[in-house]
This record gives sequence, C-alpha cells and structure tokens, in this order.
Amino acid sequence: MGDKANAHPGAAGRAASADHPASVRNVVLVGHSGSGKTTLVEALALTAGAVNRAGRVEDGGTVSDYDEIEHRQQRSVQLSLVPVEWDGIKINLLDTPGYADFVGELRAGLRAADAALFVVSAAEGAEGITGATRMVWEECAAVGMPRAIVVTHLESARADFAGMTRTCAAAFGADDPDAVLPLYLPLHGEQGPDGHAPVTGLVGLLSQRVFDYASGERKESEPGADQLPLIEEARNKLIEGIIAESEDESLMDRYLGGEDLDYKSLVDDLERAVARGIFHPVLAAAPAADGARQGIGTVELLELITGGFPTPLEHPAPAVTTPDGTARPALACDPAGPLVAEVVKTASDPYVGRVSLVRVFSGTLRPDETVHVSGHGLTDHGHEARALHEADERIGALSAPFGKQQRTLTRCVAGDLACVAKLSRAETGDTLSAKEDPLLMEPWDMPDPLLPLAIQAHSKADEDKLSQGLARLVAEDPTMRLEHNQDTHQVVLWCLGEAHADVALERLRSRYGVQVDVVPHKVSLRETFAGKSGGRGRHVKQSGGHGQYAICEIEVEPLPGGSGIEFVDKVVGGAVPRQFIPSVEKGVRAQAAKGVAAGYALIDVRVTLLDGKAHSVDSSDAAFQTAGALALREAAAGARIHLLEPVAEVRVLVGDDYVGAVMSDLSGRRGRVVGTEQAPGGRTLVRAEVPEIEIGRYAVDLRSLSQGTARFSRAYARHEPMPPQLSEKIRERAEAAS
Repeated sequence: MGDKANAHPGAAGRAASADHPASVRNVVLVGHSGSGKTTLVEALALTAGAVNRAGRVEDGGTVSDYDEIEHRQQRSVQLSLVPVEWDGIKINLLDTPGYADFVGELRAGLRAADAALFVVSAAEGAEGITGATRMVWEECAAVGMPRAIVVTHLESARADFAGMTRTCAAAFGADDPDAVLPLYLPLHGEQGPDGHAPVTGLVGLLSQRVFDYASGERKESEPGADQLPLIEEARNKLIEGIIAESEDESLMDRYLGGEDLDYKSLVDDLERAVARGIFHPVLAAAPAADGARQGIGTVELLELITGGFPTPLEHPAPAVTTPDGTARPALACDPAGPLVAEVVKTASDPYVGRVSLVRVFSGTLRPDETVHVSGHGLTDHGHEARALHEADERIGALSAPFGKQQRTLTRCVAGDLACVAKLSRAETGDTLSAKEDPLLMEPWDMPDPLLPLAIQAHSKADEDKLSQGLARLVAEDPTMRLEHNQDTHQVVLWCLGEAHADVALERLRSRYGVQVDVVPHKVSLRETFAGKSGGRGRHVKQSGGHGQYAICEIEVEPLPGGSGIEFVDKVVGGAVPRQFIPSVEKGVRAQAAKGVAAGYALIDVRVTLLDGKAHSVDSSDAAFQTAGALALREAAAGARIHLLEPVAEVRVLVGDDYVGAVMSDLSGRRGRVVGTEQAPGGRTLVRAEVPEIEIGRYAVDLRSLSQGTARFSRAYARHEPMPPQLSEKIRERAEAAS
C-alpha cells in the first residue's frame, strides 16, 4: 500500500457498474456526529473522480430531496450511498448518521456492508470515541466484520494523531492493543505565528515512502535522513503486529532472526489480516486544500479499501427460509444463482415516488422483471408479530445514486447495491426473490422506539391526509411505531428520541403536506373500588305517552387485579323481571367503561344485583340500562375510589460504571428495583418495576445518564393504586375539565 500511481482516471459522469462480486467493496462509515464522516466521503469521491470539484454531497442516498431539517441543524439523519470507482473496483460508501436517534439508519448500513470504517476526530481525544461507538465496534467484532479506523480533523490546531491512535488502541483493542496500529504518520510543515504546524503529507511505515500533498497533488519521494529515525519505532511495532496476526508462522522467527522481510509479503499479510477482521489499521485524513483534487490520506484509504477489505464473496449472507419457514441452504454470492435481495432502506422522492435501496445477496437483479416480495417487518417492537405479507411486483428502473443524480444501471449483480424505483409494496427489511421460488431472509435487529409522541391533525384538511402520511412515514422508517390507543383515543408515534421525533414531524409537513399538533401523551389509567359500597338506581319518568320505570339496587366490592368486571344476579321473587337483568348488566358495564370518578375505565370489581322494581307497562330495556348506570354512580359516590396506574417491567442493560446512577434514578421515578444480574462485556442488567407515567421521557434521560451506552426495554406488568396525592391532582384536573 502506498506505491500506486498518483494519477487516477476520473469517473465523473458515468455510472459505476459491477460485473462481478470480486469487483465490489461495500463499506459503511461509523462515528459520532461531527466526526467528519460526510466530509471524508466527499474527499474520497473527489479523489476517485466521482465529482469534479469539492462540494457537499447532498444526500448521496436513495432520495434526492435532502431533508430541510438536516440543512438547518447541520447533521445527517439518514443513510446515504455514494458509489465511487478506484482501480477498477466499485466502492459503495455508506455514510451513516452519527446521532443516536438515527441508529436504525446505522444498522441498515451495517446490514448492507462487508466492512466498516470507524471515523474519529484527532481534535477530540478520548471524547471522540463515545460509548455508542464502542458498542457498534463490539457488534462488528461479534460477527467478524473487518474494521479500520480513520483519524480526521488533522488540520485542527488541537489535533493529536499520536494521542488519538493510543486512545483508539485502548478503546478498540482491549483484547489485543497491538492489533490497532497506524499505517502512516502525518508530516507537518513549518509552524505558523500561532504555533500550529499544518499537516502537509504522510509517511508510509511499511513502504518508507513520503507522500507530500503540500502542492495540492500527491507527490511521492524518499524520506530524508532526518525522517527515518522518527518512524523506526512505529514501523517496527507495525511489522510485529502484522506478523503476530500472520497465517505464516515462520515470519516471526525470520524477523527475530534479523531477516529483512520483503515489503510485498508484509502488505499481503496485512491485507489478509484486515480482511479476516483480526487487524485494524489506523489511517489519517485531512480535507483537500482549496483547488486541490486530493485530500490528505484519501489515496491511501482507497488503496486500503480495494486491497485490504473483503469482497462480498468473503462475507457470509444472512440465513434464508421459504416464506412458510422451511430452512434453505446457505446463499452463495453468485450472479448466476437464485435471486435473493433485501430492501435495506425505503425513502420517498417527490418526483419518482418510493425509492428502495437494495442489496443483492445472490443472483442478478434486472429492470422490468417481476419478483416476489415477502416480509413481516423488521421487528414486532415488543408486540404481536406482524403477519407475513407477500406480493409480486415489477422491478422499475435501477440506478446508482449520487447527490441529486440517478445514474441508470442495466443490472445489479450479487454483492452490489442499487436503487429500485416504485416498489410500492416493499418495505424496509423485505426480501426480493424469484416469483417461482419465493424466499425470506432472516431479519436484522432494530431498536425498539420508546419515546411517545402524541399528535393530532392541525385542521380538517390535515385530518384527511394524516392516516396516509403516517402509514408512509412508518413504512420508510422501521424504528418508528404507530399506535392508535383505544383507551386514551390518541394517535401516538413512538420514536427513538427527540431529534427522531422532530424529523418525523418535518417529514410529515414537507413530504406529505400534513400539519400536526403535538399534545401531551396520556397514560391509560383505571379506577376501582377500595371497599364495599351499595347503590340504588332509580329511573322513573312520566311525560305523557309511554313512560320509563326502572329501579335497581346493587352492591359493589373490589376484586383482585386482573379480574375485570364480574356481574352477579341475586334477585329473588322476580323483583326485576328476567328479561331486564341483562339490561342492568349492560348499563353497569357501559358506565364502568366511562369511569365513575375521573373518567377512566372501572376494573376489578364484582357488581351484585340485589333487588329492584319494575312496571308492567313503563319498564323497558333502555330504562333498566339507565338505572344500572345510575346505581353504579351512586355506589361510587359513597365509596373510596382508587385510581390505578399502569406499571411497567423495565430492564436496563447498563455499563457497570453507571449502575449506581441508574438505580438511583429509577428510585426517583417511584421505581422498585427487583433484581440485578451480571451481563457480558462489563455490563449489568437492572430489573425494576416503574409506573409508566414516570418513564415517558426515559429514552432521552437514560441516554444522557449513561452517555448513550445503556439500553432498556419495557413491558406492561399490571395496574396498581397511585399515591393519594397524585390521584387527587388528577381528579381535580378531571373535575375542572368537565
């Protein structure tokens, strides 16, 4: 690496189209917001000739309408694809959002990629590697995904490449720090008046060559006599690290014996170790100077990607079954094999409609062919799994996106990525396969959205469009969940965080023309009797013509939680005629559904009908329904009513350093910690029971409390009485509103 020619033929204006999986590299860029991922993608595209001048790649993803909210807040909120070509290799660069609220886009990028570039800022030190970034590294390590590290912002006055390299080794090389080592060291120019010496080039530790970018073009030369001692220690450490991971066990003995190992053997071993995911090189990058075509380190990085990162042939495909669940043999990345592709992202384009980003794992995808679409969503989000949906659809135009351009493709072979227009029935996570041999790919995990956003249409015109707009929004983003709460009669959009919610509202407005108002989220409270009570319902009216006459007496007593409403008939002597007893029960249940104290449904009581009176002419079904409701309300007026709140079973997976803070926070939310257990990776699982009214914003608060490293899940446990002071406040609000 590092010996290749300075010049490279431009690829601007033509679509990169792969003929074989061996000529494809799929690389996802990972890093926190502000680490420089998008700037690096732009620099790589400029160096590869995919663009002719420096400039922001406006959403190189699957849509052409770049989100206004992203311009306004200067952050990426969605996965974007930028295909470039280098030395005859097509490189699909997948730029992911760095903000935690858009982790669904990150996971889609990981699904589509075969290797990962972790981007960290030289100006931020240890703060440049967040806990969330470490967790993604561990996820990649668990599946053996090859990884390299790119240190950016070398142009900053606070940049410390050596310090950042040590930080990376400590953060990412816990098991083997010698597997995280730099391939190049930055060279600095003369110090300016402020004492800052700008980075002007790199020196290759293996090749012992200097790559000077000071003139705006990459120039290669021999190192000066004064430069060789500066790299000797780092070079020896790198060689030892490569040898330690080499499949050739004789290399270490030869090296220790003083043999001068040839450069090509070292590079070959390095590339094999990187492709196997056991060695993680650190590279340096800085943006190009004004008018320059190549940023510092971009050529070196492109060489690593093409030479050291694996082809799709080396990356095992996810498991597949038939739609009915019958296991099928493992897929081979063969363009001539059976068609199996997956929708990794769905977006809407104002001009062409729905656009799907597809990764082909087997076979070849072609325009105008009919495929079978099958899937059931990426996750059930803790609820009953969705039914499998299946349909045959015709493939529209295939394209390779770049900015606002869509470059037409004639095919997409196994291992490659492409955008497919107008797949109206396909959702993110769905499988595309041959219609005569339908298959279903194993889904990938998505985080459960746990921040509720209650919304209502701003106007009647918005109300007419709301349902369709929400359906499209959720189909595009599987990390959102739509709920129509039957108890509170609210429309709730469950999101991953506040920024995620902001983007959802902006997309509703700008893409689908729907204006909504955010309203306070309501929790489904319940009511119950604290003790026995009796009530008499008397509904007697005579206003000319047919009158109304019904009297009933009931007794109400509490039941254990989960019992619902039990109705018992103990009438003797026919005081209430048989045909009207169901009417009394119907009236009681109707009133119970409306509530008897604060407007919440009554549960867990036994209502016993003891006595009553009827009239031979004026009694009716409606009259006894009304009497039953009146009797229940009178019984409630003379009893103590408990307001019941839902309690959730909360499971928090948190690093050991934050366990105390999490447990203290849960206690402050009226939670009861019911147990803890040790989990792998220096984490603890905390189990607690917490009132749901206290965890509406827990998704946001926990992220802040644990620096983004903790995860939690919640599940309904039961309803139980609220504290009297809270219960009284809610009753007062209900009375004021009535």
